[in-house]
Parts: sequence; structure tokens; C-alpha cells
Amino acid sequence: MRKYIRHPSDIPIEYQIDEKANPHIQCLNNISLGGLAFNAEGYIEPGRVLMIRIPFVSPPFEAYAKVVWCYDAENGPYEIGVELMDKDDAFRARMIEQVCHIEHYKREVADIEGRELSGAQAAEEWIAKFAAEFPRIEEHEL
Repeated sequence: MRKYIRHPSDIPIEYQIDEKANPHIQCLNNISLGGLAFNAEGYIEPGRVLMIRIPFVSPPFEAYAKVVWCYDAENGPYEIGVELMDKDDAFRARMIEQVCHIEHYKREVADIEGRELSGAQAAEEWIAKFAAEFPRIEEHEL
């Protein structure tokens, strides 16, 4: 069973390798109950702890995450997979995943259909159309 769901690539994520350094801003690739994957400008060694932040939601999601893998994508950035270090953060990330899908749906409806939806309207439509396809938490392992 697939542990990660492909995520809209327009959702920004910030990560800091060192708390004193400026954050790097990239796009989120995918998210699961236990972790996230995103692009990075350079190699980050597995085992390294990062501070990650998703400013898109309110309040912004912030958590510490440990790098589990780092792949060098040909002709592109590195792809980093991180594991959220706190189970409560992992659950919150799951909720953020749904919010991101709903926001992406809202943008898509505006672009394709020319309809402007409120957040509540977008959530109601998205839930009616796609919630049954959204994997339940029990299907994922931490």
C-alpha cells in the first residue's frame, strides 16, 4: 500500500538546516502520516534534524523532522524525505494534507470553471467528491 500521497506541487514548505540560518523555501512533493518529501537545493545527510514550516496554513505548521533519505534527481534538485519526530506533529500534518488538497481544489475550480469558492464551500465540495478516496489514518504506519 502506498504510504505517500502525491501532493499538489504548489504548496510552499520552508526548511532550516541550522536554526541560525535563513530558511530555504521549496515546494512540498508529498505527505503522509509519518513524514514529508520536498525538494532541496543540495544534499542533506540522513539523520540530520531540520526545522520545517508550512506557512500556507494558519497557524503555520512547524515541526522538527529527521532526514530519512536524500536522492539526487537527475537534472534537478535533491529530493528529501523526512520523518516527523513527534506523533502529534504527524497527525497535524495529516490534517494539513487535507487543507492543502482543499485549497488546491479551490484554485483549480477558479482556474478551470471560473467559480470563486469560499474555504467552506471548497471544503464541502472536496469532501463530497474526494473524501472517500482519501486514505484513512489506520492505513498508514508511523
